[in-house]
Amino acid sequence: MTKYILFLSLLFVSGFIYSQTKEYEVPNYKVIQKNIENKDSEFYYPKLMDKLKTNDTLITNDQYKHLYFGYTFQKDYHPYKTSENEKKLNSYFQKKDLKKSDYAEIIKISNAALNDFPLNLRVMNFLAYIYHLDGNEAMAKKVSHNFYGLFGAIFSSGDGRDCTTGFHVITVSHEYVVMNILQLEIASQSLSGDCDYLSLEKDKYKLPGVYFNITKLKEKGFDF
Repeated sequence: MTKYILFLSLLFVSGFIYSQTKEYEVPNYKVIQKNIENKDSEFYYPKLMDKLKTNDTLITNDQYKHLYFGYTFQKDYHPYKTSENEKKLNSYFQKKDLKKSDYAEIIKISNAALNDFPLNLRVMNFLAYIYHLDGNEAMAKKVSHNFYGLFGAIFSSGDGRDCTTGFHVITVSHEYVVMNILQLEIASQSLSGDCDYLSLEKDKYKLPGVYFNITKLKEKGFDF
């Protein structure tokens, strides 16, 4: 079940593959932590999370960045954990064709999985697609808006061309979401310093591979 990945606009693809330069800003985690812990700040984390969970479409790009990278400072941050609800979705992810009778159950499980991990981009993208299939365009747009807001936070954190400018991610699964959205097929994966390196098929693209900074994952470790 891969076509849902392509449901939303792929505005990022040409800019990443064909441009020589891309503006980005490496996350300043110390500043982010300070902001999300300040109750008087627009970035106070509980308030931002409430906005995300209610699908507030007025969240700014800076707020999405604080939501995404600020999650690494939350007690619920477990980068290598897969919730039971997400596991229940695997059979639906792999189906070539979904039945209309499946939609209600998928929506129910997806929302439960997002309650477990609100920044689960794979589930969020899938949920937006199912809402679309079910004819609920209002919810599809709201969920997809949050998806691309969080995706934009990753995309703005680097250019992926080497480890020093790798895209910052908070879980390995987000590496694959980025690659799918950019329509880049992975040839192999390896560890390079503080980065995961996903190499691409030789001569198929204008770059040999993509780097993802996994510093926060390494700091947290396999804590379930």
